[in-house]
This record gives sequence, structure tokens and C-alpha cells, in this order.
Amino acid sequence: MPADCLFCRIAAGEIPATKVHEDDLVLAIRDINPQAPTHVLVMPVAHVASAAELADADAPLLGRLFAVAADLARREGLDGGWRLVTNVGRDAGQSVDHLHLHLLGGRPMAWPPG
Repeated sequence: MPADCLFCRIAAGEIPATKVHEDDLVLAIRDINPQAPTHVLVMPVAHVASAAELADADAPLLGRLFAVAADLARREGLDGGWRLVTNVGRDAGQSVDHLHLHLLGGRPMAWPPG
């Protein structure tokens, strides 16, 4: 765990967050600066800097991330649709170097984003 990683410190319980899911592989928390009525960050507990670091061996982790996101969307009542976003690098808007998916819903989403 990098000592300066915000999400690793949240996963370790060093920094408080509003957790909506936690298991051995995946943590999900409410975003502190929500961009939609529902804005949850879904991330691996283990440190992975971004999607650029993923390999074939990470398929089970990715499956778990997506399954948790789908379960949270159902629990949040996002029956009209929802969006999953991951940013890779500063130019794409990644502000924390720890892989995370933004689960967004509860309002219409425009396309293209950004």
C-alpha cells in the first residue's frame, strides 16, 4: 500500500468514508463531491494505480468490481439507467492514483461526457 494513497488509507480504516459495500476484494464509498444524485466510487481493496495497469490475470477482480456496481445500482433504485466511468491519467481527470469506477445515476446523462 502506498503511504500516500487516499483510497488505500480509506480501505485500511485510517480515513473515514461512507462505505456502502466492503468485502475482501472491493470497497464502495459515497463520493464526497457527487456529480449525480447517486455517485458511488467502487474500487479494489488492493492498490492498483489505474486501468492501465490491468492484465488478463485481473479478470476475476474486474468481474467482482462490475458485479458490485450492478448490485449497488439495483439497491440504489437506478432502474432508469446508470453509468460506470473510470479515468486513466491526469488528462482524463484521474485525481486519485487508485483504480476506481464512478457509479453515477439518478439523473439523465448527456453524451459525450466532458
